[in-house]
Amino acid sequence: MKRALVFQHMDQDHLGRFNGILAEDGVAVDTVMLHKAGTIPSLKSYDYLFVLGGAMDVWEEEAHPWLVTEKAAIREWVQSARPYMGICLGHQLLADAMGGKVGMAAEQELGVYDVTRSDADHRFFNGVAPNLTVFEWHHCEVQELPPEAVNLASSTHSAVQAMAVGDNALGLQFHVEFDMDCIEAWQHNPAYIRAMENYLGPGSYPVVKQKARPIMSEYDKLARRIWANLKS
Repeated sequence: MKRALVFQHMDQDHLGRFNGILAEDGVAVDTVMLHKAGTIPSLKSYDYLFVLGGAMDVWEEEAHPWLVTEKAAIREWVQSARPYMGICLGHQLLADAMGGKVGMAAEQELGVYDVTRSDADHRFFNGVAPNLTVFEWHHCEVQELPPEAVNLASSTHSAVQAMAVGDNALGLQFHVEFDMDCIEAWQHNPAYIRAMENYLGPGSYPVVKQKARPIMSEYDKLARRIWANLKS
């Protein structure tokens, strides 16, 4: 049986739709809750590494000392040439750990946005449409790619929406893991609603939810296509 290791940074920011996708493929999942002092195990027995999103920033090592250990583990993993998927913070951590630069975005992205593929020909995006509608929630961005990394997609506000580091590591700025269950759960999290309203204004949550619902069928197909490409 294949095994996936997951680095999680917030209670609510979990594998989402990939829980079902990995289960269908018979992949066993072990999750390390780094924000709750979870310990990273030996990486040797795992086939895949997923690094998820989080509200913290890649440079906040004093506030979150485990970021140092996490970045070291990411470097070790990428150098082992096994499949890696980093989402949002996991995308930014991949860039930082492998020698790129992450900084504050000129404009935060929160909600449904359009993303355009680059001209790069990389197996991670085989079969992926040239124009994508995705869900974003980030205030930082990859500003410089790691050495030899390839930019796979961009949006109006963020130049690096997806990147490949070599042939085994994929970073996605957008939240391809979010399904409607994830988004519906935010109504029970006052901190999420406050953060959303601070940026988008009062009453924004129902509007965001309404815009997200129509994209979910194609979004699931996108997640499955990217996963198929990554694991092949």
